[in-house]
Amino acid sequence: MPNTMAEPTPFHIPPPAIQSEIYLRHRQWMIRALTLAQAAGEAGEVPVAAIVVGPDNQIMAEATNRKERDHDPTAHAEVLALRAAGEQLGNWHLNDCTLYVTLEPCMMCAGAIVQSRLGLLVYGADDIKAGAIRSVLNLPDGPCSNHRLPVLGGILEMPCREQLQHWFQRKRQVK
Repeated sequence: MPNTMAEPTPFHIPPPAIQSEIYLRHRQWMIRALTLAQAAGEAGEVPVAAIVVGPDNQIMAEATNRKERDHDPTAHAEVLALRAAGEQLGNWHLNDCTLYVTLEPCMMCAGAIVQSRLGLLVYGADDIKAGAIRSVLNLPDGPCSNHRLPVLGGILEMPCREQLQHWFQRKRQVK
């Protein structure tokens, strides 16, 4: 899928690693999330985006980080997307939904994801400082979790990581 953003992206989308229909679907949604995250970064937010896709492979909700804009420490992309999907469904149980997010969720977001009874979490880059799915903590598989969350990490990991690294490098240069 060609990049159609006005500003050149700091990340490169490699060709598909495999031609599996499931992988290509996950890849398609992660490319969309990367595009949303890019717009968030250009607006001054940490470039993370989340998309909730329903069982019919249609977008139910999408969001980017809005902590700066909303002056809200809980305005993470994942939380905002889960809230919007619940409103759309009229139900907080997201059992048949998939959440795509460019960065491994933090502890707050992992808790919200577990509480939503999400059907599948797909994320791009590991967060080795604050990841609460696999990297630092494993909240979904922990004894306090009331829901076993299927997880698929590493979809377009390098573009997701490069996007974040480039954004933080630019931010440090401005200071």
